[in-house]
Amino acid sequence: MQSDQRTEHKTFANPDEVRDFPKGKAEILEVGGAQVGRLIFQPGWRWSVDVQPLAKTSSCEAPHFQYHVSGKLGIRMDDGTEFVACPGDITSLPKGHDAWVIGAEPAVVVDWFGATDYAKKS
Repeated sequence: MQSDQRTEHKTFANPDEVRDFPKGKAEILEVGGAQVGRLIFQPGWRWSVDVQPLAKTSSCEAPHFQYHVSGKLGIRMDDGTEFVACPGDITSLPKGHDAWVIGAEPAVVVDWFGATDYAKKS
């Protein structure tokens, strides 16, 4: 069986794209035929305040599959489910949620699923 996959090596120190938004940014790498994002949220960031005006939806409609590198994120799903994601956690979030930074440390996540359109200006 032959594979079309090729060896690639990339670093977030030199992202393919950077999307800035209030109190945060999304650094995007194109690798392995997909996009991977490093999302950096500063203290005080909240999706419903800082990204919602860009997305123009009532809650985040991007599904996510994320590894939480640092900081803490509060997450509330549209169905009312709420939890705190901490460093070392993995979260799989369907569309329909809000999120916010808890505490004074920036929250950093690596997102393998929701980076393609995250914080993309229309």
